[in-house]
Amino acid sequence: MKARIVTLPGDGVGPEVTAAAVAVLNTVAARYEHAFTFDEQLIGGAAIDACGEPLPAASLAACQAADAVLLGAVGGPKWSDPNAPVRPEQGLLALRAALGVYANLRPLQVHPALAGLSPLKNERLRNVDVLFVRELTGGTYFGAKTRSADAATDECRYTVAEIERVVRRAFELARDRRRHVTSVDKANVLETSRLWRSTVQRIAADYPDVKVEHQLVDSMAMLLLTRPNSYDVVVTENLFGDILTDEAAALAGSLGLLPSASLGPSASPTLRTGSMGLYEPIHGSAPDIAGQGVANPIGAILSAALLLRHSLGLEAEATAVESAVEQVLRYGPHSRDIGGQAGTDEVRDAVLDAVGAHADTAAAFFCGARACG
Repeated sequence: MKARIVTLPGDGVGPEVTAAAVAVLNTVAARYEHAFTFDEQLIGGAAIDACGEPLPAASLAACQAADAVLLGAVGGPKWSDPNAPVRPEQGLLALRAALGVYANLRPLQVHPALAGLSPLKNERLRNVDVLFVRELTGGTYFGAKTRSADAATDECRYTVAEIERVVRRAFELARDRRRHVTSVDKANVLETSRLWRSTVQRIAADYPDVKVEHQLVDSMAMLLLTRPNSYDVVVTENLFGDILTDEAAALAGSLGLLPSASLGPSASPTLRTGSMGLYEPIHGSAPDIAGQGVANPIGAILSAALLLRHSLGLEAEATAVESAVEQVLRYGPHSRDIGGQAGTDEVRDAVLDAVGAHADTAAAFFCGARACG
């Protein structure tokens, strides 16, 4: 397979973890006989410094022509003035809107070897396997905004079409998992949430094989900490999803472990298969450790695995990467954020070795099954 992937390293530790993910993708390409080409572009604070804007036209054009986009992180103290007319985060929001990536997938699993890092008791972490589906291009983040000397407003607006497409995606994903969808809203107070809930209830009738339940966002915040293993697919609007997924990340022991995939409705431009996607670790730019070579690359590497699965349709390759990460989390080496002393490159190299071993084992099995020489 041939695929064109745009990389947006961004700010802080973004370039370091993105480089590790690209190294893994290159190893996958070599082992499985694919041809991946990479096109590095600017976004965020780095783009502001170079071009005066957080998403240059060249970066956007490259992303729109790519089969998938791999992003590091944006932002940092240098650009943190909330009153600044141009901010790094504006580039990320504009990119999501321009690509039409409306469904943000954030898988959460708690690895047994790392359960002790979670603030929760270990017995509450058994069998935690949650897929959050967050609506990504509507709601408060994209609504009309006003500001005066003594007041400000942020409009939260949703249409039925925006709700329906992300909810349907959640139900479809649940069909391949444990067939249970939890919809999170604030329908006792907010009109947008009442529209959300009624839309979910209508769509649920098309999926009689999937159980659906509704939770208010405030109670859901508590339930994620008290019985996280009760949930399968959790779907919610933009702001609620942003908050709940960061809360849930604490269960895994570190933000550095978790990936995300932001998917749109259409196939990738050249492959015409899978979804055009924007892939990134959920952590921020971590400016306090940038340039020290100690950032955890696992979240970025697992984001690359999601890229292989959802945009390129390469399930075996995605599984190989995830199995390699599982092996490293089980046996080490571990980065500092999860109790180890390994640097970014050491963790990357361990994953690369494990990917290679997995590919060799799979090839030997396939060859033996076909009795080849």
